[in-house]
Amino acid sequence: MNYIDLRSDTVTRLTQEMREAMLTAEVGDDVFSDDPTVNELEDLVAKIMGKEAGVFCPSGTFSNELALFTHCRQGDEVILDQEAHIVVHESGASPVISGVQLFTLESNQNIWDLEKLERTIKKRNISQTATKLICLENPFNGRVLPLDYMEKVTNIAKKHNVPVHLDGARIFNAATSLNVDVKEIAKYGDTVSVCLSKALGSPVGTVLVGSKEFVDEARLKRKLMGGGMRQIGILAACGKIAVNKMSKRLYIDHDNAKYMESLLSKNNKITIDKTQRDINMVFFDIEDERKHELHKYLYNNGVKILPYEGVFRFVTHYDLSRNDIEKTIKLVMKYFS
Repeated sequence: MNYIDLRSDTVTRLTQEMREAMLTAEVGDDVFSDDPTVNELEDLVAKIMGKEAGVFCPSGTFSNELALFTHCRQGDEVILDQEAHIVVHESGASPVISGVQLFTLESNQNIWDLEKLERTIKKRNISQTATKLICLENPFNGRVLPLDYMEKVTNIAKKHNVPVHLDGARIFNAATSLNVDVKEIAKYGDTVSVCLSKALGSPVGTVLVGSKEFVDEARLKRKLMGGGMRQIGILAACGKIAVNKMSKRLYIDHDNAKYMESLLSKNNKITIDKTQRDINMVFFDIEDERKHELHKYLYNNGVKILPYEGVFRFVTHYDLSRNDIEKTIKLVMKYFS
């Protein structure tokens, strides 16, 4: 059965153009920086983000953890949101790989009290470690953070000589939502993690960008982490298409999410989380205890969703058509009728 899959935009299958590009990609040994296609991709993403250099990583988790590992030493503190991907979805990797202390700062819909943020930044003394990194994430789930807020955070960080790492897994979605050049978001991170395998449809990969000095060090630590890959130009070829072309069609996914929202809203028992409706995701809840079994019902009818965990999240993407959306929401309405 060909399932309609709304679990994430990571489920997309590579395009025919990507498949053909893999066949003809020029390759070399990337550990020696000899793979020309990887080099082109790293330079491309760095330029688009307004940075000096980039390094290809196998995943977003790898890229974020490599950033922490490069910015920090064991025992250093990293300030980030209590719901940050690095905290919630990276398998507890930070203290294992980097030996850092994560200070999770409570937020209001992912917006910090900036006075509290500044008070939280620590200097090393006999009793406490030093804050060596602040992490931002944009988008944050389905919410795009305002640029003026990001500017205020980075100004505080600069005041205390603390770098900022931006988890920009879906940064092109944020730029699409804000209708700005992606550089206008990336400039608020000293380093940025840019995922190619989520909304952009590439099968594998994330590029970590920053200064040349930082990336040179990150490349050494990538090898230490087991990320030294060889003839990966076949993957980078897909990444180039993802960045150059797939990033230009994200508005379609956003429009499809709006359409999905409009269909769900016809059931007055369904509550849409409007605070997370900036990109290609629809978060919602419903006053019906049967919701805990909805994923099983939909699966039996050809639709994959994540099980209910306090909220539903439906994600639109390249492989999802309006007909797919209509079929899915009709099934949801039938189930809850």
